[in-house]
Amino acid sequence: MEYLPEGILFEQAENKAALSHVSALYEAMAEERILEARAVLCGEGHDLTVDLGPVKGVIPREEAALGISEGVTRDIAIISRVGRPVAFVITAMERDSAGRVTAALSRRAAQQRCVSDYLSKLAPGDILPARITHLESFGAFADIGCGVISLIPIDMISVSRIAHPRDRFRPGQMVKAVVKSLEGGRISLSHKELLGSWKENAEEFRAGETVSGIVRSVEDYGVFVELAPNLAGLAEPKEGVLPGQLASVFIKSILPEKMKVKLIIIDAFDETRPPEPFQYRITSGHLERWRYSPPECPKIVETVF
Repeated sequence: MEYLPEGILFEQAENKAALSHVSALYEAMAEERILEARAVLCGEGHDLTVDLGPVKGVIPREEAALGISEGVTRDIAIISRVGRPVAFVITAMERDSAGRVTAALSRRAAQQRCVSDYLSKLAPGDILPARITHLESFGAFADIGCGVISLIPIDMISVSRIAHPRDRFRPGQMVKAVVKSLEGGRISLSHKELLGSWKENAEEFRAGETVSGIVRSVEDYGVFVELAPNLAGLAEPKEGVLPGQLASVFIKSILPEKMKVKLIIIDAFDETRPPEPFQYRITSGHLERWRYSPPECPKIVETVF
């Protein structure tokens, strides 16, 4: 079985078929299949009610996420699922005196299987799909399977520095990530290695062109303008330019041996622009080593997994 971030299985035909009638739910329970359906209510005791179509499903609080019973996962992990798809296995089908069927569900069991069958077998350098769940100043949290969450630290998001992960991601966005480390059962992710080396990004530009970019920082000695998530250039100081502004820049020179792009700012202006889709240079497989710096540059910038 392929273990994916929550919400992907929800749209698949096989999952929809399992939710279409009671007999299909009994069959899924017998096969111990992982399904997904939308959580519609979180009660006072933080039990989740799940819409299974023909019957009601209930995930008891202690079955709603790994670590809830142990006190290492906060209840916000349950509350925040309302209105969203959740992964689960059916543990029982219970019929009351009036003949109404309620399905007892466990999201924790689905997550435990994901950990034991998939996540525990990952190694540093493995590339995997992830869905961004929420953003904090220090990084982006991402679902890497059945609602199991991992962190992409802000300095691992891209080579070009950003003020906040919202400059690069949005909640709900599907991304690719690479396993940076595994410590004590925690998986830390990186993202920048998949966005291309300095040379791969610089080859998209030519000296003499005027292109658009995003002002990332303003220093006394110049202005750093991002041309791509893994490529920034340094422009000469210009009065009135502020971080976050869009800028039109003239490319003065591209210097692989120094790993530098020299720019001149033509204009800078305020405009809100959502993050653009990523141009991933690597999308699957495994990395042992990734070098960012070009061969001509004596300075070596690389990641060793």
